[in-house]
Amino acid sequence: MGKVLVVDDDEVIRQLIAVNLTLEGFQVETAFDGQNCLDRVGDVQPDVVTLDVMMPRMDGWTTATRLRSDDSTRHIKVVLITARAQEDDKRRGFAIGVDAYLTKPFDPAELIQVVRDLALSARSA
Repeated sequence: MGKVLVVDDDEVIRQLIAVNLTLEGFQVETAFDGQNCLDRVGDVQPDVVTLDVMMPRMDGWTTATRLRSDDSTRHIKVVLITARAQEDDKRRGFAIGVDAYLTKPFDPAELIQVVRDLALSARSA
């Protein structure tokens, strides 16, 4: 189905996302913040990264920007999952180059569909 790196500083949310995606057949790895994501992304080689915005050490905006600016990671599909629901926040995410933007609380079925669609497009590219 694809490989997903789930990045969130809240362990409960991180595990909720991971369990939902695992049950759908995805291979899931987790990271606890943006820096941990960047440290692990080369080894994990995910098709999709789900990324919280508000995290310590390195926020999701910076992490997404770094993923997009590196030739070895720019192809990875990025989904921001955040409580920040303002239009300015969404515009900022899409300007960085994220592929999808979901707001918390999110619908698990919508998350699964978005990740599935992105994983399929990543594998067919």
